[in-house]
Amino acid sequence: MKIQSPPGMRDFYPDQMCVQNWLFDLWRSVSRSYGFQEYEGPIFEYLDLYRLKSGEGIVSEVFAFQDRGGREFAIRPEMTPTLARMVAARANALPRPIKWFSIPRMCRAEKPQRGRLREFFQWNADVLGSEDALADAEVIAVAVEFFRRAGLRDEEFVVRVNHRELAAEVLAAHGIDTERQQAAFQLIDRADRLGELEFARQWNESFAASLPADSLRALLADDDLERCCAHAQRAGQAGAAAAQALRQLWERLEQLGVRPACAFDLSIVRGLAYYTGTVFEAHMRQGGLRALAGGGRYDNLTGLLDGPRVPGVGFGMGDAPVLEALRQLGRLPQASEQLDVFVIDADANLFPRALTITQHLRRAGLAADYSYRRATIGKQLKEAAGRRARFALIIGEELDQRGELGLKDLETGAQRAVRLDTITSDPRAVIGVGGPMPGNTGVSPVA
Repeated sequence: MKIQSPPGMRDFYPDQMCVQNWLFDLWRSVSRSYGFQEYEGPIFEYLDLYRLKSGEGIVSEVFAFQDRGGREFAIRPEMTPTLARMVAARANALPRPIKWFSIPRMCRAEKPQRGRLREFFQWNADVLGSEDALADAEVIAVAVEFFRRAGLRDEEFVVRVNHRELAAEVLAAHGIDTERQQAAFQLIDRADRLGELEFARQWNESFAASLPADSLRALLADDDLERCCAHAQRAGQAGAAAAQALRQLWERLEQLGVRPACAFDLSIVRGLAYYTGTVFEAHMRQGGLRALAGGGRYDNLTGLLDGPRVPGVGFGMGDAPVLEALRQLGRLPQASEQLDVFVIDADANLFPRALTITQHLRRAGLAADYSYRRATIGKQLKEAAGRRARFALIIGEELDQRGELGLKDLETGAQRAVRLDTITSDPRAVIGVGGPMPGNTGVSPVA
């Protein structure tokens, strides 16, 4: 019986896993360069955790189950609730600001589509414990830095930024009161997915008396930050505060050097109710893909979990849409596993010594391998090239005659003799390749 992987799930063969690891390494590198620390949580949580954050409707969007004790759990569909739970549990002991990132594997019970899968990886970066616009700007800057390091130019992507309170004041000015604003936000957030005609139909069913769909579309198309801020400022105290926050954010984005990659967009509202301030999404400027990243400020989430109020701002970036966008632009690297050294025996009688020497290389932290088949030097060199080895270490008669091995650079073709005693004592120095020694993680030993 032939069994395939479940719908919306992926198998990662070694060449595909290399691309995934390239992405993960880049996410980690950018996060750490901005001073973020990595964290992780359980693969499933109590279902009530997601109910608290998103309401009862979330149940249909997650893979939920009961354990043998009848307790309700759900495989995590997002990371923010776990983050809020963890921070709420130790809020008084954690130094501020809390700058954490994670790259969890998650699942959502939804129909698979282009750039959106049931199982996916997501980069999450959050700053908690600060209400300063600098925290919002830095989170946005982290996302921009990733796109730039991934090879995208500012004219190829954009981070669209808005403020929920500013958007609320705009809706209120057109007769959509506070009680109806969350429903309006959710519908606006789904506009691209619904299509123009279906969105107009659904919007007019609920809000035509206050603001017809055509008028709303014209309103949301206004990308003049100062004009919208001035309008919100006249609306009242909340609007004035939102306008001030957006202006401060814009100044920080300029100072951090990421302003050219950002744009004000009144249509970015993010449908989730827990957002309280700045909201943003990253998109390709062309290509029609869904958002590559999305996030915003959530200042009240830890309070839902009986913890102290810890303001926060962060984003999530899924691997599937990002890789699809890079693939479309031809910016996806041709990543594959690479060996440092491929050890070659010139004669089958020398193969036992090749095994011993290979082990010396491996213990020194080098990626080293050999052929399982005894073959000519030429065939073994061909195998080494196919394995993308950087060097070939050739064991021949010179080993017994002069205690030497042949070291061939497979990129340049240059070859030189190296002494066996130097290879066994300090192979990394002789060969000049290889990453950090295993275990060198920067973690201090336990006393």
